[in-house]
Amino acid sequence: MDESYGVIGYGVIVVLYAVVGVLAATGAVSITQKLFGPRAEQVFYGLFLVMIAAFYLAFVAYFGNAAAWRVETAAVVLFALVGLFGTRLPIALIIAYPLHGLWDLLHELQAQGYSLFEPGQLTALPLAYGIFCAAFDVYIAGYAQARRAEWSAAWLPQPEESATPPA
Repeated sequence: MDESYGVIGYGVIVVLYAVVGVLAATGAVSITQKLFGPRAEQVFYGLFLVMIAAFYLAFVAYFGNAAAWRVETAAVVLFALVGLFGTRLPIALIIAYPLHGLWDLLHELQAQGYSLFEPGQLTALPLAYGIFCAAFDVYIAGYAQARRAEWSAAWLPQPEESATPPA
């Protein structure tokens, strides 16, 4: 078969995974809005960033790429720290989620033969996982930006209601 068929097939897969990423993010937003108040929702997205970053260590173990442990562990630690800051500071999530999406795209580019890193320094990923995750991450960053004021306000001390009505 002609190589152009492979390019077309990959293009279809990329579009499909990007759409699925956006749909997954839409579902996550819908569910978290129903389940959590603003503070708990912000904490959820901060901790979720820690979890999705840790997936890369699972990929390193699964694909058996010992050379990738150092780079992937450093990235996971960085995203985990920023995710923990994001549990209280919305700006951390607004910045970190797109950066994580960029990290996903770097892995996808390596899988397609283009990389800023030496071959093997980044772990392998399932086909188009980087596209899915980048779409999800960018959507969540936009959502965090939209909720920034409400999330910040939720952490401010609330005035106590007095037991006696005003005269």
